[in-house]
Amino acid sequence: MTEQLLPGEPTSSDAAPERDPVLLNVVVHLNNEQPVVADLFEFPSARDVALICTNLRTPDGKKPIFIDQTESIFVIPLAHIRFIELPGSGVEGAPLRSGRPGPASAHAGHGAPPPEPELEIDEDFLRRIRDA
Repeated sequence: MTEQLLPGEPTSSDAAPERDPVLLNVVVHLNNEQPVVADLFEFPSARDVALICTNLRTPDGKKPIFIDQTESIFVIPLAHIRFIELPGSGVEGAPLRSGRPGPASAHAGHGAPPPEPELEIDEDFLRRIRDA
């Protein structure tokens, strides 16, 4: 007899993501705690009740005192999170959940930015500074 799942009940495949994190170096601001940096598998949606992440560390790269291994998969209830900060480098090249490209891929179609023009040295200005 096959077991029937209730609507919204996680399946065994939902238990732990088996893929690499997509959003890197995300700053998670916990309630009444110092912020931690983590790698997310995906940005939480409105239906989610928890944040699933890995590689949990302090902003200076050290292991927080309340965890045993930084490489573990962590499930943090959203009720314990004040807000989540996505630095631009964390979503480099990855599309955001809205389908819009991240900051790095927004400039990818335009090629490299044009080089800055060479500045001319104003000798008269330098001479006046030296004389002062």
